[in-house]
Amino acid sequence: MKRVVVTGMAGITSLGSDWASIEANFVAGRSGIRRMDEWDRFTELNTRLAGPIDDFAVPAHWTRKQLRSMGRVSRLAVGAAEQALQDAGLLGNPIIRDGRMGVACGSSTGSTDEIKAFGNMLLNSVADGLNANSYVRMMPHTTAANISIFFGLTGRLIPTSSACTSGSQGIGYAYEAIKFGRLPLMLAGGAEELCPTEAMVFDALYATSLKNDAPHTSPRPYDNGRDGLVIGEGGGMLVLEELEHALARGAHIHAEIVGFGSNADGQHTTRPEVGTMRRAMELALEDAGIGADAIGYVNGHGTATEQGDIAETLATSELFGKHMPISSQKSFLGHTLGACGALESWFSIEMMNRDRYVPTLNLDEVDPRCGELDYLRGEFRVMHNDYVMNNNFAFGGVNTSLIFRRWV
Repeated sequence: MKRVVVTGMAGITSLGSDWASIEANFVAGRSGIRRMDEWDRFTELNTRLAGPIDDFAVPAHWTRKQLRSMGRVSRLAVGAAEQALQDAGLLGNPIIRDGRMGVACGSSTGSTDEIKAFGNMLLNSVADGLNANSYVRMMPHTTAANISIFFGLTGRLIPTSSACTSGSQGIGYAYEAIKFGRLPLMLAGGAEELCPTEAMVFDALYATSLKNDAPHTSPRPYDNGRDGLVIGEGGGMLVLEELEHALARGAHIHAEIVGFGSNADGQHTTRPEVGTMRRAMELALEDAGIGADAIGYVNGHGTATEQGDIAETLATSELFGKHMPISSQKSFLGHTLGACGALESWFSIEMMNRDRYVPTLNLDEVDPRCGELDYLRGEFRVMHNDYVMNNNFAFGGVNTSLIFRRWV
């Protein structure tokens, strides 16, 4: 078995594209949520809240040929991947193109502009807006494929289109590929572009926040006054590397990945199950070879939906007890779907390395139906931990748990 370390990290969010900017917004209690006036034309959509990236621009050095196959979701993924490679000291290094590096990445769906164009063909019998790259921009594995092609990666390509666990499964499967000796380098993560169709998915389930006139008061994970989730967008990528390979080239190591657990509820597409959520965490602990008492902080999925918040916290409390610190950065960014597992893994590592943990925004009164835990709220919490866990749970009953160890 090989040891796997993180040598590059990056993300693109509504609060910035570097940790310093994002942390400054966390400290200020400033969220990326705003009212989407442009959604007013969708009269049957109840929510008007989202966390868009209003300042994202394609880098000037990207060519027109490179951009042809990339919708917004792929541009966010490739942009985060380029920054992660830069952080790892591997951008432009020929070793990433000789078969040693692969990619594991996903999103809930491909770019929806292309889905709209194909829908227009079916509805109106016209092919307006369709071209040779339309399917490539729409296909479920568009992020992984575009990353591979953009950087010339010829190792394994693992697409993880599993909604809210797309990013965390990408990291987990990349970790396993290196751990079992298949290759020494992987780019891993996920992305999502903002689309009103994804807001409508949750709107139809009565699961979206309707605090349309007070956008900064929502979402409210774990709070007794929450009224639903808010959709966001973003991209997050990690560079994973076999330990000896990283040491041989003198790479800076951010953390070690020591545990990954994933399973399925096998019961219902949208109703989470406490038992299997807990089991996913246990699988990660078993993979890491540590006990529950070794974990110092849990980065919760924390979507601010009633069923999700309650099931997740009950499972966490059953396993770790009431003294486990927990928080959710979705309170600042909204639910970035395919990106959240990667972004929250990045945040978990940054918090662990700095001994400063982000509280849950808008958490004023913990829902008494949630599990007993040490909910971080108000100020940053100063803690020194050697292990942190990041959990994500998705439609279809997909559960993931990742464990990161401090590198010393």
